[in-house]
Amino acid sequence: MEMKVLSSIKEYQPGPRISQTIWMSLGLPSRGTMLHDLVHEGLPFECLERIASVLQVQRGVISKAICIAPSTLARRAKAGRFNAVESDRLVALVAVFEEALSLFENDVAAATEWISSPVRGLGSKRPLDMLGTRVETKAVFDLIGQLEKGVLV
Repeated sequence: MEMKVLSSIKEYQPGPRISQTIWMSLGLPSRGTMLHDLVHEGLPFECLERIASVLQVQRGVISKAICIAPSTLARRAKAGRFNAVESDRLVALVAVFEEALSLFENDVAAATEWISSPVRGLGSKRPLDMLGTRVETKAVFDLIGQLEKGVLV
């Protein structure tokens, strides 16, 4: 007689995954002079919608994360382009998300939840709130590297 064992522990079900690189899905080069030139000339405004869609985050959350006031966002929408500093922060956001995706084995939902939640290793700040300066962004990258290596923080 065979007996089935039922487990009360819910099995992990991975969320949706990105089949290509995040850069390809956004239509952006991941590095090199093409990316440098795009950042200097300013990313097209529609990149914001694509990034919001891929990251599964509202546009307003992203604009706040890259330090753009609603009135400035409206001006950028009208102009159709971000300035170089804003573009640099958008690229930093994509790079942080790419690393978070790697940390969570391409699980978009898990990576999005992590970057949107307070993290003890960042002084209980959300990674999304640490994109305003290079120093803060580097701290996020450093933390992800430590977590990938299994270093307790």
